[in-house]
Amino acid sequence: MKAGAIILSGGKSSRMGTNKALLKFHEKTNIERIKDELKHVFDDIILVTNDPETYQFLNIKTVTDQYPGSGPLAGIHAGLEASDYEENFVVACDMPFVSAELASSLVKALKHHDAVVPVSDGRQHPLFAAYQKRVAGDAKACIEEGTLRLKHMLENLNVRYLAEEDLRLYCERSLERVFFNMNRPEEYEDAKKWAESGE
Repeated sequence: MKAGAIILSGGKSSRMGTNKALLKFHEKTNIERIKDELKHVFDDIILVTNDPETYQFLNIKTVTDQYPGSGPLAGIHAGLEASDYEENFVVACDMPFVSAELASSLVKALKHHDAVVPVSDGRQHPLFAAYQKRVAGDAKACIEEGTLRLKHMLENLNVRYLAEEDLRLYCERSLERVFFNMNRPEEYEDAKKWAESGE
């Protein structure tokens, strides 16, 4: 589809104790799993990282934050700025069960909205969401004001929130799995078991 996919790999992984993007599932790193899944539907994939040398093996376009230390907002800003597309899907690198099908559906739902953010189990998922390229300007304004919470930026945008009943129309997989993110070693162990069992 004529849209970009942006993978954010900027977290400190302090709770995991090691780089979450490079954790292995069989022979593949977590970030390769995400890239390979998104490749099914997106023409262009951009990785946002402040350690580009580590990810050369991925052979994809890589950009760094213009505002290091400013969290996911800086990653979204850098990715959208670098994208050649007006419509983009953004995902964090700690989500091993990304669904390309759902990602493309979020982008298709953008239309005149600034962003489309899924809501599952009562939680918003702005790091598994679709954004217009123009949102880079809003992210930049928030960072320069020192307001780094994504929630604050979203409050000032025209956002379409998709509830679980809508998401299920677009995604056959378990939403709990799709939105699962690994922060701790025990969560990685759970994810490995699910990956091995094909859940």
